[in-house]
Amino acid sequence: MGWFLLPFDNLLCMLLGISFTVWFTLLLVFIIVPAIFGVSFGIRRLYMKTLLKVFGWATLRIERGAKEKNHLIYKPYSNGIIAKEPMSLEEEIKEIRRSGSSRDLGAASQEFEMSDIFYFCRRGVESIMDDEVTKRFSAEELESWNLLTRSNYNFQHISLRLTVLWGLGVLVRYGFLLPLRVTLAFTGVGLLVVLTSIVGLLPSGRTKNFLSEKVHLMCYRICVRALTAIITYHNSENKPKNGGICVANHTSPIDVIILASDGCYAMVGQIHGGLMGVIQRAMVKACPHIWFERSEVKDRHLVAKRLSDHVEDKTKLPILIFPEGTCINNTSVMMFKKGSFEIGTTVYPVAIKYDPRFAEAFWNSSKYGMVNYLLRMMSSWAVVCSVWYLPPMRREEGEDAVQFANRVKAAIARQGGLVDLLWDGGLKRAKVKDTFKEEQQKLYSKMLVGAQEDRSRS
Repeated sequence: MGWFLLPFDNLLCMLLGISFTVWFTLLLVFIIVPAIFGVSFGIRRLYMKTLLKVFGWATLRIERGAKEKNHLIYKPYSNGIIAKEPMSLEEEIKEIRRSGSSRDLGAASQEFEMSDIFYFCRRGVESIMDDEVTKRFSAEELESWNLLTRSNYNFQHISLRLTVLWGLGVLVRYGFLLPLRVTLAFTGVGLLVVLTSIVGLLPSGRTKNFLSEKVHLMCYRICVRALTAIITYHNSENKPKNGGICVANHTSPIDVIILASDGCYAMVGQIHGGLMGVIQRAMVKACPHIWFERSEVKDRHLVAKRLSDHVEDKTKLPILIFPEGTCINNTSVMMFKKGSFEIGTTVYPVAIKYDPRFAEAFWNSSKYGMVNYLLRMMSSWAVVCSVWYLPPMRREEGEDAVQFANRVKAAIARQGGLVDLLWDGGLKRAKVKDTFKEEQQKLYSKMLVGAQEDRSRS
């Protein structure tokens, strides 16, 4: 029987060979070669417009089905659930005392009153009910359904057609897009390691810098296509230049790929082991990236000196830094660490905003590992985002590093349509520092002491 099945085995091998040949030919012609030359055939844009039409139809179908079954349509809160008026601590306590006491307010404001407790109780309840910090570390809720596993509260079984459409989406994403994207990701990373290692053998000079730039751009563009990323860059005349620092809000590890596919940067980070370590060692051979040992990261003076030495050399690439130090969920910008703003150089702010309808770009590192997160991204529809290059900024006279960092952060938040928060992103894993509590205590004490001083002078 073995000789009888031999022709079928040969036919199967031939079909598999033809399939792999066609597969890699399509990859080479439509993805890899355009990535090398930085051109696009417009297929991804057409794909995005088609998805928007499908999402729109699915949302209308859900709303119509909800009306037929008398179900309420859930709308996520966009501006918080508590209306807060911008009032100072002193103004609010005066308002509480005015409504709860018949005594003269001026005389009463010099000492503690039991009614003052209600101010702090109310603030505490507001923080619990409408926590503006912890909700920045979970995926933002969608108003429309994007046919992914994570949907809004409106999704439920409406019709057979909608369920079939969701099933077809699963087949397309996991049966076609995921294998294609994984292949592209391995191709891009493999080429990055091999080609940067080869370029690193060349002597330092213009030729090496030129080839290094082309290799990095080509490999990052292949990796961008591995995510079916559709990126719109605005104000390219403000792109970071050598001898400066590029700072951007941080949503995902792919922020690096999004920015580096439009221009080369010197990366800053901690030395890793495994595959990431291999990539880092290969990259630093071709380009002067800044990698720190684990023990060096906490040495602020050493970090600042390495950064200063880099920006003083105008032949080196601009440094890319994410001052938040952690990923935020694409709705806000949180406190910028002041370290990168203490260096006397030009800062190039960049705002990044993802479209949540196509993929959940936020990386919740406490919930998903890196590999798990990348697989979720590669099995989503696409990565659609906008990047704004803001005008360069420098530290003004009399301005300290914290004030400069807040000014840059406010500009990024304003351009990206993000909420500007003063909280430290480190609260994602750590408890609130005692300094935050002491600040409120100092404000209250200052109010009482100030009232007593005013009375003694009078």
